[in-house]
Amino acid sequence: MIYQRKEREAIEKNSLAPYALKSYESKGRVHEEEKTNSRTAFERDRDRIIHTTAFRRLEYKTQVFVFYEGDHYRTRLTHTLEVAQLGRSLARGLGCNHDLTEAICLAHDLGHAPFGHAGEHILNQLMAEHGGFNHNTQSYRVVTELEERYPQFNGLNLTYETRAGMIKHETAYDKSDATGYEPEKRASLEAQISNLADEIAYNAHDLDDGLRADLFTPQDLEALTIWEELTDSVRWQKGEPLSHVCRHEIIRELIGLSMNNVLAYTSANLETYHLDTPEKVQNHTENIVGYTEEFGPKIQQLKSFLYQRMYRHYRLMRMQFKAERFISEMFNVYLNDPRMLPDAVQAKLDTTPLPRVITDYIAGMTDRYALDEWKKIFDPYERT
Repeated sequence: MIYQRKEREAIEKNSLAPYALKSYESKGRVHEEEKTNSRTAFERDRDRIIHTTAFRRLEYKTQVFVFYEGDHYRTRLTHTLEVAQLGRSLARGLGCNHDLTEAICLAHDLGHAPFGHAGEHILNQLMAEHGGFNHNTQSYRVVTELEERYPQFNGLNLTYETRAGMIKHETAYDKSDATGYEPEKRASLEAQISNLADEIAYNAHDLDDGLRADLFTPQDLEALTIWEELTDSVRWQKGEPLSHVCRHEIIRELIGLSMNNVLAYTSANLETYHLDTPEKVQNHTENIVGYTEEFGPKIQQLKSFLYQRMYRHYRLMRMQFKAERFISEMFNVYLNDPRMLPDAVQAKLDTTPLPRVITDYIAGMTDRYALDEWKKIFDPYERT
């Protein structure tokens, strides 16, 4: 038997929890399309995202370390894949729609600028008088306007549920304007899962990469409650060398503890508040997905440590300074003389204001392309 769209929709109906979003109940796409026989609506969204130019560019966009720092550190692409894997696992554990969750996870960083949050920070400053810049809003812009893959429309024409999940993606640091997507309501459970999958992924891999890069030592972590629990769990003794294998054990344990805690907390919330429909989840006064009161402070302590000892480390601060210089100098050159932009980019000025065209162009660059472009403009010995 071949399991085509209708059979898969039947599986959703019979196997997913009542609070899960079902693909056959989707509010649809902006531009009407015929349904395919082979895939559900959310599966098509996921596949369209994977095949975008923006998704491929994530391979050479900074997560924390710029690409030339080493081959084994996370990039924006490997981060995205880790988020998608964790999101699928959480969604399956809670009986949610894992195809929708995966689509939201895969799309959540498509709009990230080169050089990580340093690139986002300087673009937001440069665009202060023109609507600002937010990587989440830019990700939404990528899938609704910037990707050019279909003759009938710009963007990917994703379903309402995937677009809403993207625009309602939120962290402690950013939240986007969800106008047009019932902003008075909470995100779907699938979108909330994506938020926590993102956090679990970056907590774990930043701890891993920070230790690998010697930005801090195991001894520096001894004051953290979660570190003590993790090292006890893997039977690592203080003062011993932290081997490559032991470090991986600790990271696995951190991910496992975080995932199990989120599953337990979310399941308890769903039961306690009798949230048995997607509407009840979205109308609830608070997000359903999260950490327990006992575990949450431990994770917050780890995040505070990573912020101070990793993200503010002098090596990363120097790279941030350089990145902000590269981007601001390119932005101002293009702004002062749009003829410096490639012809294909200049063509967009017919419909889009110059500052936004420049921002779209720079935000779409990989780290490597941005460095090459900067050299072409400012290095007299570099061919243009």
